Amino acid sequence: MSLKKKPVTGMKDISPKEMEIRNYVMGLIRETYGQFGFSAIETPCVEHIENLSSKQGGENEKLIFKILKRGEKLKLETAQSEADLVDGGLRYDLTLPLSRYYANNANDLPSPFKALQMGNVWRADRPQRGRYRQFMQCDIDILGEPTILAEIELILATSTLVGKLDFENFTIRINDRRILKAMAAYSGFEADSYDTVFIILDKMDKIGLEGVEEELTKEGFPEEAVTKYLEMFQKVTPDLEGVKYLKEALQGVLDEKTADDLALIIESVETVRTANFKIVFDPTLVRGMSYYTGPIFEISIDGFSGSVGGGGRYDEMIGRFTGNQTPACGFSIGFERIVMLLLEKNYQVPNKAGKVAFLIEKNMPKDKLLDVFRQAEEKRKDGTTVSMNMMKKNKKFQKDQLAAEGYTEILEFFAK
Repeated sequence: MSLKKKPVTGMKDISPKEMEIRNYVMGLIRETYGQFGFSAIETPCVEHIENLSSKQGGENEKLIFKILKRGEKLKLETAQSEADLVDGGLRYDLTLPLSRYYANNANDLPSPFKALQMGNVWRADRPQRGRYRQFMQCDIDILGEPTILAEIELILATSTLVGKLDFENFTIRINDRRILKAMAAYSGFEADSYDTVFIILDKMDKIGLEGVEEELTKEGFPEEAVTKYLEMFQKVTPDLEGVKYLKEALQGVLDEKTADDLALIIESVETVRTANFKIVFDPTLVRGMSYYTGPIFEISIDGFSGSVGGGGRYDEMIGRFTGNQTPACGFSIGFERIVMLLLEKNYQVPNKAGKVAFLIEKNMPKDKLLDVFRQAEEKRKDGTTVSMNMMKKNKKFQKDQLAAEGYTEILEFFAK
């Protein structure tokens, strides 16, 4: 049986060109988020299956790569249920591992704790453009901060990073889970139907208002509730006036402070932002994770249909580990999608010192060869990237290849 050359479905090999961009972006992430006071941590890629299946990860819990027990603990012949076979799984995001980490180490951590995580996660999802079964995630989270200072800091840090990558036309959409629930309650939907309503609402950008109305009706919801619900979406605007409208319309079912805090987040970000982007209020923004409890946000880039990042407040997750509620808020950028977009626009990693290629003729005498190596070392002291290469017969093709790799200067060294 011949061995397979292609990677496993949903996984990918990474070329030197892409790796150069990935390393640069990771370095920029550490630098930028470090300037906002975030400290890097690392958690294992394998989590307890009980944690992964705790009904906090929404649809992602259906996509877990589960791991069989090992050694003598694995008894296939006597297994009667999945619990007899499985005790761990590959993490599907970084938020749950962070919550476990914080619950286990809170006494040794500052408050609030500003965490930065970068690492691979795994989901048994259907692969498509910009979506893989193994992919890098990059999260920043603020734990222990109950005020909207956390949301403002997260949005400013993330937008600063995306701006540094030369993405100018991007939008941050923001909403609040409590506004979503208040709109549903005001319209007459029962609380136990909210998840179904929100799943349909989340399709608004794909099927439009009429499509949402059709699907809500097919689910058997009362016509008056559907009509009342969708009328609000027709009247609300994607700005501070939209937040004000819902604050007034939802009196009695929505805490006014929720609307006031959301307006202050938007106004604060608009006032002090450094990158060129829009922040808009979007009452149709749902976010798939069931653990969100307050403000939620997503980031999108013009010309790309999906989001390239998202997050929100999840004040109840850490309490599942400790029994004590801990305020928590996070923002994750779509690292893989951002790298993909950079590759598609032929992004060149900045290199102030430059990249130089040395082409060395074959049969170079030892003394001349040593001199070439000394020259290369001198250039590297200044931060210049120097690649040593033996000359090939087709020198033009060789130079073209080096130029495609970003080498702006090519020096030739001959034996005579």
